[in-house]
Amino acid sequence: MALVDFIPSEGQRRIADAITAAERHTTGEICVHVTPRCRGDVMKRAARTFNRLHLYTTKRRNAVLIFVAYEDRKFAILGDAGINEAVPEGFWDSEVDELGKYLKAGRPVDGLCEIIAHMGERLSEYFPGERDDENELSNEVTFDDLDDDIEIDDNDYGNME
Repeated sequence: MALVDFIPSEGQRRIADAITAAERHTTGEICVHVTPRCRGDVMKRAARTFNRLHLYTTKRRNAVLIFVAYEDRKFAILGDAGINEAVPEGFWDSEVDELGKYLKAGRPVDGLCEIIAHMGERLSEYFPGERDDENELSNEVTFDDLDDDIEIDDNDYGNME
């Protein structure tokens, strides 16, 4: 299945618009990355992707990645060091549960848009929007077709703490 079969072009636009709207109320940065496969540990793969995409480069270290491996039916939500230092453990549990329901029902775009809106609200409690805040990361859905069975040196992708 190709990305456009999982998230059609119109769905990708809806997700980018949802990210733009959510980020209006927070300095946090929300990113969505989609890949077909994740044969190993989804959190480890999400961390590698976070590093590869250089999401750790935001001023406040407050980026969050929603990682979805649609063929293997795995997903993860991963925050950067600034978020992890500010929020309680299990902060994303309700978003993980809700996204899982949408993915299981075959409604990835609706689920991602809903979760993104909720994330923006929750992030604004810890990282409120600022008048001169700039969008530091792209709001477009990113995609790769990397075979995650190959060994990738995590150090090649930066330094996420």
